[in-house]
Amino acid sequence: MQVKKFSTRVKIITAAAAVALAGFGTAGVVSAAAQPPAQPPAQPPAATKAAVPEKATTTSTHLSIDAATEAAQAALDAAEKEGQRVTVAVVDRNGNTIVTLRGDGAGPQSYESAVRKAYTAVSWNAPTSELVKRLESAPTLKDIPGTLFLAGGVPVAADNAPIAGIGVAGAPSGDLDEKFAQAGAAELG
Repeated sequence: MQVKKFSTRVKIITAAAAVALAGFGTAGVVSAAAQPPAQPPAQPPAATKAAVPEKATTTSTHLSIDAATEAAQAALDAAEKEGQRVTVAVVDRNGNTIVTLRGDGAGPQSYESAVRKAYTAVSWNAPTSELVKRLESAPTLKDIPGTLFLAGGVPVAADNAPIAGIGVAGAPSGDLDEKFAQAGAAELG
């Protein structure tokens, strides 16, 4: 193998080219770093706040998640003491589920039934066992979506206004379900 020898002239030109490339790279980094920072995106205009008269609004009371959980746990504990496998649901005044506890071994149908009983109780501010009796004179009540007219749901009220409903499902009778729901309501005082 033959090794070529480069002339001094070629060595100087090559070195000068390498220095020039390194210089261009450094200048590019320096010039890029010297650019002023990009302007932050323009902020949208502030929303206009409407002044709503106080008499045009209402304030409502809601059951806290902690209180709902305590009530549900008390109902579930009452059922377990009697060897019953149930699901307990607590809904807010608007029928939205706050908490649901499905006890060990509770049937699959019990989840939806507990939610619907709680919703029915808060909607009419009455225990579902009483509402079942109303079906005799108004049988189409049962056609209202989301309701279930079986014993096992009780309302929770504050200042005589419903703020939540507790529903229990899964015991062999609605009377037992309602007994356990009452235990949950009693936990709230």
